Amino acid sequence: MSLRLPSRTSPVARLTLGLMGLVVGMLMTLNLVFEAVPDRERTKQELRRQFAETLAIQVAALAESGDGKTLGRTLQQVLARHHEILSVALREASGYVVDQRGDHGRYWAAPETGRAAPNHLRVPIQAEGKHWGDVEIAFAPDPPRSIREWMSEPKVLLLMGFSLGGGLLVYAYLRRVLHYLDPATAIPDRVRKAFDAFSDGVVVLASDGRIVLANNSFRSMLPEGSEDLHGHLLSELPWSRAAKAEGQETVLPWEAFLRNGNPVKDYPMSIAQPRGASLEMNVACTPIADPDGRLRGCLVTFDNVTDIHRANAKLRRTLAELEDSRRKIEAKNEELRLLATRDPMTGCLNRRAFFEIAGERFEQGLRTNRELSCIMADIDHFKSFNDLYGHSVGDQVIQVVARTMAGTTRPEDALCRYGGEEFCILLPDTGLEQARSIAERMRSAIETHAGEAIRSTRVGKITASFGVASLCQGAVRIEELIDHADGALYASKENGRNQVTAWQPQAD
Repeated sequence: MSLRLPSRTSPVARLTLGLMGLVVGMLMTLNLVFEAVPDRERTKQELRRQFAETLAIQVAALAESGDGKTLGRTLQQVLARHHEILSVALREASGYVVDQRGDHGRYWAAPETGRAAPNHLRVPIQAEGKHWGDVEIAFAPDPPRSIREWMSEPKVLLLMGFSLGGGLLVYAYLRRVLHYLDPATAIPDRVRKAFDAFSDGVVVLASDGRIVLANNSFRSMLPEGSEDLHGHLLSELPWSRAAKAEGQETVLPWEAFLRNGNPVKDYPMSIAQPRGASLEMNVACTPIADPDGRLRGCLVTFDNVTDIHRANAKLRRTLAELEDSRRKIEAKNEELRLLATRDPMTGCLNRRAFFEIAGERFEQGLRTNRELSCIMADIDHFKSFNDLYGHSVGDQVIQVVARTMAGTTRPEDALCRYGGEEFCILLPDTGLEQARSIAERMRSAIETHAGEAIRSTRVGKITASFGVASLCQGAVRIEELIDHADGALYASKENGRNQVTAWQPQAD
């Protein structure tokens, strides 16, 4: 896991932190090896050890003289004067406790052989060259130290003081020295002014992608134009790329150019601005090579095309609005066309629209000698529905019959409400017998299903009579063809209704 400083940290601050980190690390290593700074814990342990040895000498003398009372008073005074001591005892080598002060059995824990115990000290007593016994002292454990106590440690104070003071001195020194190493200061003023005069943003990159120079036009494109860019990675700025695939790693154009040298021109990118805005720009990369032709960096130009993008977006919105208006106008025109060509009750063609279509198809049939047939239909006893059930039921009967016939026709057929309860159907590319068969299917469907389709009232059976005529029977006008079919319809009614009759020419 790598630690990255914020992108706004200046190069001087980065160098200062790096140098101070190295120096402080060296100091801590030296102190660890040579113990240059005294350790408070180690000093305390050394003082405890010296105190314990002094006490052991006194106790050994009293024990040798057999003065038990003085020995007891001495141990009691040690316990009373030194509050960090919990208990003290004199123990013979056999394990017998000669004397003790404090709850020694509770506080004493014998140290492991060969290991130091910071709060339990045992000092051996020698007599005639032999181990006679031990003085045992149990000290109270150190309470947890506060932050203030920890910061008062000599090592911590030295580290903080050196880091702060040394950091300020190193920072001031580097600020002074690195000023002369900044490439911007080595450029003559007239060249700098010419560089800043470019309307496009221009950035000079080193081979590692870090910014060497940047003109004012480029700085003005950034969310914070006054930022010191020298030494920063250009890729760290808040770029976004066009058509960026989700989850797919993308390479910025200058990174790809520095990697493989492939030319880059008009690469679309954007950079984030405050309040969610962005600047759109086209990026191009030009190589910077040394006299030997080796790539040392690149010149990156940023052409601000935000205004063009906004104009294009506005144009797209306008085109979308125009397209929406066009669709609405077409819908209105279609609505008007239906109102002008359709019967409002049944949705069938009205007579005017029907005669326009029928006239064209009749003339086409005459020219091309193609078959064309006409069917006339009339609802049987329609007046009785109006008289018995009212005009609203009569209207429903007309609508049901129209839907039934429409369900039998083809898309190219023309179904017209010819008047009242009469209908006319024009069948292109259909001969007389086929037209008669279609009319028979219509008649049967009306007789079988039309009466059941009237939901409001039981009206019984609904039937219709049909007449069929064909262009091949000699009609020379569309009106004549319709008259032939109407004559056949009249014959169906005369012969008992609810039937289909084909027109037959009268013999001279």
